[in-house]
Amino acid sequence: MARKQNLVPAVGYLRTSSATNVGADKDSDKRQRAAIEAYAKRAGYAVAEGDWFYDADVKGSDPIETRDGFGKLLDRIDGNGVRTVLVEDASRLARELMVQELGIVLLIARQVKVFAANGDELTETEDEMRKAMRQIAGVFAELEKTRLVKKLRLAREGKKAKTGKCGGRHSMLERNPYIVKAAKELAAERHMSLQEVSDALHAKGMTSKAGTPFNKLVVQRMLAVTWPDVERGIAAYEKRQGAAQ
Repeated sequence: MARKQNLVPAVGYLRTSSATNVGADKDSDKRQRAAIEAYAKRAGYAVAEGDWFYDADVKGSDPIETRDGFGKLLDRIDGNGVRTVLVEDASRLARELMVQELGIVLLIARQVKVFAANGDELTETEDEMRKAMRQIAGVFAELEKTRLVKKLRLAREGKKAKTGKCGGRHSMLERNPYIVKAAKELAAERHMSLQEVSDALHAKGMTSKAGTPFNKLVVQRMLAVTWPDVERGIAAYEKRQGAAQ
Protein backbone atom coordinates (compact mmCIF):
# COMPACT_ATOMS: atom_id res chain seq x y z
CA MET A 1 0.00 0.00 0.00
CA ALA A 2 1.39 3.39 -0.99
CA ARG A 3 2.09 5.73 1.90
CA LYS A 4 -0.28 8.71 2.01
CA GLN A 5 1.45 11.94 1.07
CA ASN A 6 1.52 14.66 3.70
CA LEU A 7 0.23 17.73 1.90
CA VAL A 8 1.33 21.22 2.89
CA PRO A 9 -1.61 23.59 3.52
CA ALA A 10 -1.82 26.65 1.28
CA VAL A 11 -4.26 29.39 0.36
CA GLY A 12 -5.29 30.33 -3.17
CA TYR A 13 -5.73 33.86 -4.48
CA LEU A 14 -7.78 34.75 -7.58
CA ARG A 15 -8.44 38.09 -9.24
CA THR A 16 -10.61 39.08 -12.21
CA SER A 17 -10.17 42.56 -13.68
CA SER A 18 -13.54 43.22 -15.26
CA ALA A 19 -17.13 42.65 -14.19
CA THR A 20 -17.79 41.29 -17.69
CA ASN A 21 -15.59 38.31 -16.79
CA VAL A 22 -17.32 37.61 -13.48
CA GLY A 23 -20.24 35.20 -13.13
CA ALA A 24 -21.31 31.59 -13.25
CA ASP A 25 -21.08 31.55 -17.04
CA LYS A 26 -17.54 32.98 -17.10
CA ASP A 27 -14.34 31.01 -16.83
CA SER A 28 -11.74 33.45 -15.43
CA ASP A 29 -11.96 32.26 -11.83
CA LYS A 30 -12.45 28.64 -12.93
CA ARG A 31 -9.34 28.79 -15.13
CA GLN A 32 -7.25 30.31 -12.34
CA ARG A 33 -8.48 27.79 -9.80
CA ALA A 34 -7.82 24.85 -12.14
CA ALA A 35 -4.26 26.05 -12.78
CA ILE A 36 -3.60 26.45 -9.06
CA GLU A 37 -5.09 23.06 -8.20
CA ALA A 38 -2.99 21.37 -10.89
CA TYR A 39 0.19 22.94 -9.50
CA ALA A 40 -0.81 22.15 -5.91
CA LYS A 41 -1.26 18.48 -6.85
CA ARG A 42 2.15 18.36 -8.52
CA ALA A 43 3.95 20.20 -5.74
CA GLY A 44 2.32 18.59 -2.73
CA TYR A 45 0.08 21.43 -1.54
CA ALA A 46 -3.56 21.36 -0.47
CA VAL A 47 -5.96 24.32 -0.57
CA ALA A 48 -8.96 23.78 1.69
CA GLU A 49 -12.36 24.88 0.40
CA GLY A 50 -12.49 27.83 2.77
CA ASP A 51 -8.99 28.99 1.85
CA TRP A 52 -9.76 30.47 -1.57
CA PHE A 53 -9.83 34.26 -1.78
CA TYR A 54 -11.25 36.08 -4.79
CA ASP A 55 -11.20 39.72 -5.82
CA ALA A 56 -13.80 40.02 -8.57
CA ASP A 57 -13.97 43.13 -10.75
CA VAL A 58 -10.71 44.45 -9.33
CA LYS A 59 -8.25 46.00 -11.76
CA GLY A 60 -4.62 45.00 -11.69
CA SER A 61 -3.69 48.60 -10.94
CA ASP A 62 -6.00 48.87 -7.91
CA PRO A 63 -4.06 49.36 -4.64
CA ILE A 64 -3.39 46.02 -3.02
CA GLU A 65 -4.36 47.30 0.45
CA THR A 66 -7.88 48.25 -0.66
CA ARG A 67 -8.84 44.82 -1.97
CA ASP A 68 -11.40 42.94 0.10
CA GLY A 69 -10.30 39.47 -1.00
CA PHE A 70 -6.61 40.15 -0.44
CA GLY A 71 -7.37 41.68 2.96
CA LYS A 72 -9.26 38.54 3.98
CA LEU A 73 -6.34 36.45 2.73
CA LEU A 74 -3.99 38.37 5.04
CA ASP A 75 -6.41 37.91 7.95
CA ARG A 76 -6.52 34.18 7.24
CA ILE A 77 -2.74 33.94 7.16
CA ASP A 78 -2.47 35.86 10.41
CA GLY A 79 -5.04 33.58 12.01
CA ASN A 80 -4.17 30.06 10.90
CA GLY A 81 -0.43 29.96 10.29
CA VAL A 82 -0.55 28.99 6.60
CA ARG A 83 2.64 30.23 4.98
CA THR A 84 2.09 29.48 1.29
CA VAL A 85 0.01 31.42 -1.23
CA LEU A 86 -0.71 30.05 -4.69
CA VAL A 87 -1.70 32.19 -7.69
CA GLU A 88 -2.14 31.50 -11.38
CA ASP A 89 0.63 33.97 -12.20
CA ALA A 90 2.13 37.23 -10.94
CA SER A 91 -0.42 39.33 -12.82
CA ARG A 92 -3.19 38.03 -10.53
CA LEU A 93 -1.55 39.97 -7.71
CA ALA A 94 -1.24 43.04 -9.93
CA ARG A 95 -0.31 44.08 -13.44
CA GLU A 96 1.56 47.17 -12.31
CA LEU A 97 4.96 46.16 -10.98
CA MET A 98 4.99 48.49 -7.98
CA VAL A 99 1.54 47.33 -6.83
CA GLN A 100 2.61 43.73 -7.36
CA GLU A 101 5.78 44.18 -5.33
CA LEU A 102 3.91 45.88 -2.48
CA GLY A 103 1.60 42.84 -2.24
CA ILE A 104 4.61 40.55 -2.17
CA VAL A 105 6.25 42.70 0.52
CA LEU A 106 3.14 42.37 2.70
CA LEU A 107 3.37 38.59 2.36
CA ILE A 108 7.14 38.41 2.87
CA ALA A 109 6.65 40.37 6.11
CA ARG A 110 4.52 37.43 7.28
CA GLN A 111 7.17 34.86 6.27
CA VAL A 112 4.91 33.72 3.42
CA LYS A 113 6.06 32.21 0.13
CA VAL A 114 4.12 32.86 -3.06
CA PHE A 115 4.15 30.39 -5.95
CA ALA A 116 2.74 30.79 -9.44
CA ALA A 117 1.09 27.83 -11.14
CA ASN A 118 4.19 27.34 -13.33
CA GLY A 119 6.28 26.77 -10.20
CA ASP A 120 7.98 30.19 -10.03
CA GLU A 121 8.51 31.42 -6.49
CA LEU A 122 7.50 35.08 -6.63
CA THR A 123 8.89 35.91 -3.20
CA GLU A 124 12.45 34.95 -4.23
CA THR A 125 14.33 36.81 -6.91
CA GLU A 126 17.88 37.59 -8.02
CA ASP A 127 16.64 40.57 -9.99
CA GLU A 128 18.37 43.61 -8.50
CA MET A 129 15.64 45.96 -9.72
CA ARG A 130 12.91 43.90 -8.03
CA LYS A 131 14.93 43.77 -4.83
CA ALA A 132 15.25 47.55 -4.89
CA MET A 133 11.53 47.96 -5.57
CA ARG A 134 10.67 45.69 -2.64
CA GLN A 135 12.83 47.79 -0.38
CA ILE A 136 11.06 50.91 -1.61
CA ALA A 137 7.66 49.23 -1.24
CA GLY A 138 8.59 48.21 2.28
CA VAL A 139 9.46 51.80 3.15
CA PHE A 140 6.14 53.03 1.78
CA ALA A 141 4.24 50.29 3.60
CA GLU A 142 5.88 51.31 6.89
CA LEU A 143 5.26 54.99 6.12
CA GLU A 144 1.57 54.30 5.46
CA LYS A 145 1.32 52.32 8.71
CA THR A 146 2.89 55.21 10.64
CA ARG A 147 0.57 57.72 8.92
CA LEU A 148 -2.50 55.62 9.79
CA VAL A 149 -1.46 55.28 13.44
CA LYS A 150 -0.95 59.04 13.66
CA LYS A 151 -4.28 59.72 11.96
CA LEU A 152 -6.13 57.45 14.40
CA ARG A 153 -4.36 59.03 17.38
CA LEU A 154 -5.29 62.55 16.24
CA ALA A 155 -8.89 61.42 15.68
CA ARG A 156 -9.04 60.03 19.23
CA GLU A 157 -7.55 63.21 20.67
CA GLY A 158 -10.00 65.33 18.67
CA LYS A 159 -12.96 63.32 19.89
CA LYS A 160 -11.77 63.49 23.48
CA ALA A 161 -11.30 67.27 23.23
CA LYS A 162 -14.82 67.64 21.80
CA THR A 163 -16.74 65.16 23.94
CA GLY A 164 -14.51 64.68 26.95
CA LYS A 165 -14.15 60.96 26.26
CA CYS A 166 -12.92 58.52 23.67
CA GLY A 167 -13.91 54.88 23.93
CA GLY A 168 -15.00 53.20 27.15
CA ARG A 169 -18.60 52.97 28.34
CA HIS A 170 -21.33 54.98 26.67
CA SER A 171 -22.55 57.89 28.76
CA MET A 172 -26.23 58.09 29.65
CA LEU A 173 -26.54 60.88 27.06
CA GLU A 174 -25.32 58.42 24.38
CA ARG A 175 -27.31 55.48 25.73
CA ASN A 176 -30.67 57.29 26.08
CA PRO A 177 -30.75 61.10 26.10
CA TYR A 178 -34.46 61.05 26.98
CA ILE A 179 -33.56 59.81 30.46
CA VAL A 180 -31.17 62.74 30.86
CA LYS A 181 -33.91 65.11 29.67
CA ALA A 182 -36.41 63.63 32.15
CA ALA A 183 -33.93 63.93 35.00
CA LYS A 184 -33.22 67.57 34.24
CA GLU A 185 -36.93 68.39 33.93
CA LEU A 186 -37.71 66.72 37.25
CA ALA A 187 -34.91 68.54 39.05
CA ALA A 188 -35.85 71.90 37.53
CA GLU A 189 -39.64 71.74 37.86
CA ARG A 190 -39.99 70.03 41.23
CA HIS A 191 -36.69 71.02 42.86
CA MET A 192 -36.02 67.39 43.74
CA SER A 193 -32.94 66.05 45.46
CA LEU A 194 -30.67 63.60 43.65
CA GLN A 195 -32.31 60.67 45.44
CA GLU A 196 -35.80 61.95 44.66
CA VAL A 197 -34.91 62.32 40.98
CA SER A 198 -33.60 58.75 40.96
CA ASP A 199 -36.80 57.48 42.62
CA ALA A 200 -38.98 59.40 40.16
CA LEU A 201 -37.08 58.05 37.16
CA HIS A 202 -37.40 54.53 38.56
CA ALA A 203 -41.15 55.02 38.89
CA LYS A 204 -41.26 55.95 35.20
CA GLY A 205 -39.41 52.74 34.30
CA MET A 206 -36.14 54.58 33.62
CA THR A 207 -33.47 52.49 35.28
CA SER A 208 -29.88 51.34 35.01
CA LYS A 209 -29.00 48.44 32.69
CA ALA A 210 -29.41 46.15 35.69
CA GLY A 211 -32.96 47.42 36.25
CA THR A 212 -32.07 49.20 39.47
CA PRO A 213 -32.52 52.90 40.35
CA PHE A 214 -29.70 55.21 39.30
CA ASN A 215 -27.27 56.06 42.06
CA LYS A 216 -26.78 59.69 43.07
CA LEU A 217 -23.50 60.08 41.17
CA VAL A 218 -25.12 59.03 37.89
CA VAL A 219 -28.02 61.43 38.49
CA GLN A 220 -25.57 64.22 39.29
CA ARG A 221 -23.74 63.59 36.01
CA MET A 222 -27.02 63.69 34.10
CA LEU A 223 -28.00 67.00 35.67
CA ALA A 224 -24.62 68.47 34.75
CA VAL A 225 -25.30 67.96 31.03
CA THR A 226 -26.24 71.23 29.33
CA TRP A 227 -29.54 71.60 27.48
CA PRO A 228 -27.82 72.18 24.11
CA ASP A 229 -25.94 68.90 24.63
CA VAL A 230 -29.20 67.16 25.50
CA GLU A 231 -30.74 68.41 22.25
CA ARG A 232 -27.71 67.28 20.25
CA GLY A 233 -27.80 63.93 22.03
CA ILE A 234 -31.48 63.43 21.17
CA ALA A 235 -30.83 64.30 17.50
CA ALA A 236 -27.93 61.82 17.33
CA TYR A 237 -29.97 59.14 19.14
CA GLU A 238 -32.91 59.54 16.73
CA LYS A 239 -30.52 59.33 13.78
CA ARG A 240 -29.05 56.06 15.11
CA GLN A 241 -32.49 54.63 15.74
CA GLY A 242 -33.63 55.54 12.22
CA ALA A 243 -30.55 53.94 10.68
CA ALA A 244 -31.17 50.74 12.66
CA GLN A 245 -34.72 50.33 11.36
